[in-house]
Amino acid sequence: MRNTFNIQTFGCQMNEHDSEVIAGMLCEKGFAQVAERKDADVAIINTCSVRDNADKRFFGTLGQLKKRKMHDPEFTVCVCGCMMQQQHVIDTIKSKYPWVDIIFGTHNIHQFPQLLDNVLKEKKKQIEVWPDGAEIVEGLPAKRLHKTKALVNIMFGCNNFCTYCIVPYTRGRERSRKPEDIVNEVKKLVEDGVKEIMLLGQNVNSYKGEGDVDFADLIYMLNQVDGLERIRFMTSHPKDLSDKLIQAFVECDKLCKNIHLPVQSGSSRILKEMNRKYDKEKYLSLVKMLKDAVPGITMSTDIIVGFPGETEEDFLETLDLVEKVRYDSAFTFLYSIRKGTPAEKYENQIPEDVKHERFNRLVDLVNSISAEKNAAYIGKVEKVLVEGPSKTNSKTYTGRTDGFKLVNFIGNPDMVGKIVDVRITEGKTFSLEGEVI
Repeated sequence: MRNTFNIQTFGCQMNEHDSEVIAGMLCEKGFAQVAERKDADVAIINTCSVRDNADKRFFGTLGQLKKRKMHDPEFTVCVCGCMMQQQHVIDTIKSKYPWVDIIFGTHNIHQFPQLLDNVLKEKKKQIEVWPDGAEIVEGLPAKRLHKTKALVNIMFGCNNFCTYCIVPYTRGRERSRKPEDIVNEVKKLVEDGVKEIMLLGQNVNSYKGEGDVDFADLIYMLNQVDGLERIRFMTSHPKDLSDKLIQAFVECDKLCKNIHLPVQSGSSRILKEMNRKYDKEKYLSLVKMLKDAVPGITMSTDIIVGFPGETEEDFLETLDLVEKVRYDSAFTFLYSIRKGTPAEKYENQIPEDVKHERFNRLVDLVNSISAEKNAAYIGKVEKVLVEGPSKTNSKTYTGRTDGFKLVNFIGNPDMVGKIVDVRITEGKTFSLEGEVI
């Protein structure tokens, strides 16, 4: 029986978790996951439609598989994820990559084992994409990437309709899971050795569970789970950052003192064009409230450079905001047109050379602040959840602090999954070096 599979995942943690679920379902069917696609009987590509670069990489990867498919007709190629929720992408695959066996979307992942059975038994192509999310399917298995850390979806979809973003069209409207289902899942994960959970949602802090349970309420509930040591979440929207959630950072000892709070631009004019529903002053006031309530909280963000109509003055407002907030890190993106979004039709698209020049200035500023902040950790002792050996050096181990700082240190296999005290000896731009006490 041909029963090995490989998954390549593009995009965010939501996609990463979807891939864990796909892997879990296949393992339950007796399939074995392999690290290299060349060794797999079934290749799955889980796509992202947020950035233009992910689109290009996907089609490039798909093109590479044609030769293998021609030599081995039994080799099964499956594509899924956000890109498949767009009809023009499906049409492109049908016309240019007709040898793809299975296409499915973000709303019907649970159907994948059946679609695969149909292909293997009937040798017939399967295209099954639901336009909208139906009832949330509970109890799907997941093959986690980490033994002691887990991704937990608490909601799906997005209602924000930022003008640059395709997500509401690919992930559908917001749907929240029942609080008791989430708590029960976390309890089972803890029984299986999980110490840290990352709560996921396209707009995680707009969670609305049954019985008027909001996101802060859910944090308080999960803070009571015995054996759980750390709670994280992403991605949050500034418009939904409530006083109650800020207070949860103060009162919930398991909630990590770290927040990813996407700003996208420092210009109030551009933020209005983006339909972000806050301005620069409102964002800075939220940051001040967070820092006042939680001294030492670490912050990361998302910033888009070159949104249509962005002037040099608008861009300088972004640099000013970065200076004021002093982020620990930032995900920076060049604006790229997403087919089907309002901003696709905006006039005054910014020339590529201008985008790149601004992008480089922004990255230089973000990195210099990050290096400065990391240097301040030298001599401090941090509690680090050890994830495993470094990819580049088997004697060096890596882990994360409560504030999500990546720390490298000399360790041993017994430390994996434990929280150890590490004295920081060096602060680099993107990580810390330390020694276990």
